[in-house]
Amino acid sequence: GGYFNPGMPNGWPDLTGINLIDNTIFFIEMKTPIGRPRPDQMQFHKFLKKHGICHGIARSPEDAIKIVQGQLCGYGFEKYDREEK
Repeated sequence: GGYFNPGMPNGWPDLTGINLIDNTIFFIEMKTPIGRPRPDQMQFHKFLKKHGICHGIARSPEDAIKIVQGQLCGYGFEKYDREEK
């Protein structure tokens, strides 16, 4: 016996997918217009950014499309990166 968590680790973005046009993976964190990333989400963002992986914060469906189609790395996290410095 013991606790078993089969889910994703803390900080994992809300959406994970594969762009079948260029076979790349993407991660999207959905936020309200004023929502802020949690510290564990910032940590995951830094990992993805370090490896040049497509990811970002989407505050609308249009943002999500922009992130995936533009292969953007860290879209929407820029403000929070500056705050940490």
